[in-house]
Amino acid sequence: MLCVLFEEQDGPHVLLTRRSPTMRHHAHEISFPGGRRDGTDPDLWSTALREAEEEVALDPSSVVPVGGLDRFITVGSRTLIHPYVAVSESVPKVHVASPGEVEAIVHVSLAELLSDVVWREEIWTWQGATPRALSFFEVPGDTIWGATGSMLRQLLAIATGTDDSILGGPG
Repeated sequence: MLCVLFEEQDGPHVLLTRRSPTMRHHAHEISFPGGRRDGTDPDLWSTALREAEEEVALDPSSVVPVGGLDRFITVGSRTLIHPYVAVSESVPKVHVASPGEVEAIVHVSLAELLSDVVWREEIWTWQGATPRALSFFEVPGDTIWGATGSMLRQLLAIATGTDDSILGGPG
């Protein structure tokens, strides 16, 4: 997964996608560009760049890696996620390059995500497993949750210097 941060006039934003309604898993959900590693990818950073280029036509040379977020396994599809964070010096020039995977491109401001009226947390338990905190971000027209919500929560905790473990997060 690739979390791309960039500046717009009103401050820092993050690049997200709304998954295509034809996707087998997580149809219509908001997510970061990303997907499975191909045998030709030399490393997972290359996978993240390739997937972002395939899905939203992101030019790999337009972003600079700045780090990663915690790896984790999704509850529903049991997928191991390796999230990477990159910055773009300008608003990325992107478009839906893979309509079978991406329905829309969404830019969300970090300030909006930090609003108390946008974020909420729920504790969920699956099949007797340890209860897990899920973050939800209610942005105009969409709910961001699940793996993407968890990654955004960690990203915002890092950006604001907040101890995520105090908030019930994975840290």
